[in-house]
Amino acid sequence: MKKINTYTLEEHTWNSPKGKFGGASKEVSEALGREPLSTDLMRRHPFDVEILRIPPGQTPYPFHSHSAQWEFYHVISGTGLVRDEAGTTPIETGDAFLFKPGEPHQLINNSDADLILYVIADNPIGESCHYPDSGKWLVRSPGRQLIRSESLEYYDGEE
Repeated sequence: MKKINTYTLEEHTWNSPKGKFGGASKEVSEALGREPLSTDLMRRHPFDVEILRIPPGQTPYPFHSHSAQWEFYHVISGTGLVRDEAGTTPIETGDAFLFKPGEPHQLINNSDADLILYVIADNPIGESCHYPDSGKWLVRSPGRQLIRSESLEYYDGEE
């Protein structure tokens, strides 16, 4: 058995060039030995666990949907909003929700305190994403590329 303590994991932060998107995460599964780029399911693991921290006033990612991936969220602390095709839904500590493939979604921290969630995803091989607000696709096979008809930067058309 491999054991880690999530309080000791390094937190990775990001911000988009114009500051519209930002967040921080602790990659729990990778600390437990997951190799995300491996095609060997014993090394890839059947799911990925992340602790996501969204600072006040931030949105970590653009509005997007996955072609094959399921994502489960559990709010550890804080409040915020989840945007989906129907609009926005308030979330708070203890709430759990799930997005299946093809369901666009986005997390928003509209509060004055951190919003912290567990994110569990199955991360299937060959996954792609669609970004409805900018009309682009992320293609992960053979490599990660965002395209319309040419290669794009991740935040192109989002800010």
